[in-house]
Amino acid sequence: MKSIKEYYDKFIKKHPEWGSFLCFAEAVKHRKYNRRKISYWFNKLVDKCDYIRKEKKQLIDYLVDLSNSND
Repeated sequence: MKSIKEYYDKFIKKHPEWGSFLCFAEAVKHRKYNRRKISYWFNKLVDKCDYIRKEKKQLIDYLVDLSNSND
């Protein structure tokens, strides 16, 4: 399994016009990553200007759900 960073780098390269949050969401989508791994890489890769700090927990909840969804 590739790391989140490898998928993230692929999306950043393919879609430079996308923001870091959108690329991160695509990187974790349907890949079954756990909350700990998503949180760690979220803090490393997503630009702090791309989200409101007080909404961070909800965003990570969303990303965990997105990662574990089958649609």
